[in-house]
Amino acid sequence: MKNLKQTLLGAFTIMALSIQSQTNWKVDASHSKLGFSVTHLMVSETEGRFKLYEGTVSSKSETDFTDAKIDFSVDVSSINTDDEKRDGHLKGADFFDVEKFPKITFKATSMKPGKIKGTYDLEGDLTMHGVTKKAKLTAIGASKTVKDPWGNVKYAFKISGSINRIEYGLKWNAALEAGGVVVGEDVKIDITIELAKI
Repeated sequence: MKNLKQTLLGAFTIMALSIQSQTNWKVDASHSKLGFSVTHLMVSETEGRFKLYEGTVSSKSETDFTDAKIDFSVDVSSINTDDEKRDGHLKGADFFDVEKFPKITFKATSMKPGKIKGTYDLEGDLTMHGVTKKAKLTAIGASKTVKDPWGNVKYAFKISGSINRIEYGLKWNAALEAGGVVVGEDVKIDITIELAKI
């Protein structure tokens, strides 16, 4: 019995130390960008972004994000492509259907150092339009943390990747007379995230 108590005490101590050693962050949305682009008419690209989102991150240290815990949520109705008519179409049933599916969420399942120093191979469950699939992204971290003039510790990532919108049920399209379609299937992700240490 004594050995069992000692074992349990040791396990709880290790867990407590592990929790204390983690560094917790929140996304500073006022200094971040959640952007995307998609091919238009087979010859150009249309860009857009989401204006409202939030997220939290727990890392091993201020600069080591191996196996970081990441939870991210996006307000889909905040989509902005600098065209009100297009934005209305994107919010409707042909695309995001924001009344039924108001949020896009991402929860990291793996974050491992990449082949190039300072990069990470980031994978997670991306839920969009009621569909959850694995998404693979590349994250490039800043070389160091910095303190802003008010003493807040900051860190940042540049995140990129691509997803196929059709796999998430965003299937609307229209054919062109000369061949091809109006909207491409692959959506390029272009994200800059500034984190503020909690």
